[in-house]
Amino acid sequence: MTYTEKTHAAFGGAPIDTADPRVLAWLIRRHGLEMTHISRGSHIGAIFSLAEIMATLYTGVLNVDPHDPKMPGRDRLILSKGHAGAAVYAALAERGFFDVEELSTHYANGSRLSGHVSHKGVPGVEFSTGSLGHGLAVGAGMALGAKMDKAPWRTYVILGDGECDEGSVWEAALQAHQYGLDNLIAVVDHNRMQSLDFCEKTIALEPFADKWRDFGWQVQVVDGHDVTALQEAFARAKSNLGGGKPSVIIAETTKGKGVSFMENDILWHYRTPQGEEYDAALKELEAQRP
Repeated sequence: MTYTEKTHAAFGGAPIDTADPRVLAWLIRRHGLEMTHISRGSHIGAIFSLAEIMATLYTGVLNVDPHDPKMPGRDRLILSKGHAGAAVYAALAERGFFDVEELSTHYANGSRLSGHVSHKGVPGVEFSTGSLGHGLAVGAGMALGAKMDKAPWRTYVILGDGECDEGSVWEAALQAHQYGLDNLIAVVDHNRMQSLDFCEKTIALEPFADKWRDFGWQVQVVDGHDVTALQEAFARAKSNLGGGKPSVIIAETTKGKGVSFMENDILWHYRTPQGEEYDAALKELEAQRP
């Protein structure tokens, strides 16, 4: 059985509608489980918390074309929390940017699908990330460039909440407000956990939404696992173009979402699914297929 056949087996040969964000979110989790299992890679908790965010972006929000990944008018997406790169690769593959079968090479020596997301040779990836705190600054630079060129495309940046401990995030936030970058939309995957503990036990973020407002951003707080709420939030953020403020969507999520024993368990930031844990996770996911 090929990798694609294995990961799609739950659909029993029925057509798979990857334009449905709920289906795509399920596939992102299914691939995330398989990719980290094969490679013995980590960050499955972050991959799972991002699933609906990534699926919503790639099913009607982003102006991108898998047949022309470098088209000049495309929207730009930066995954600042690059350790969750498998979620991007899974979404891109299922939406036709490259063959789904290639996901089986994730994290392998010589593979272009590195553990932290890489743009090198990967269609649809704009920027390599991994060292946290860089993505928003790069995104702000892209958005400023678009403003200067009077180009209509938008820049989207996905951040982790733990990443917001980095001072460079807030420097970029100040710059984005200073230059009126209403073509910049940030999304914070607010799962309340970072590498070794809960965010509030590391460096407290609250009042988190108020901080962004005080930095001059338009702020929305939504359920990050509700694709309808996400679609509406992105629509509101896009309608802000010309309003003079950058937008941030704080997406309330659960780390490890979709597998009960992974949810809100810090072990699954780095732990890899093997043996009975892999089997149990697979069983839970199969039961949730849309």
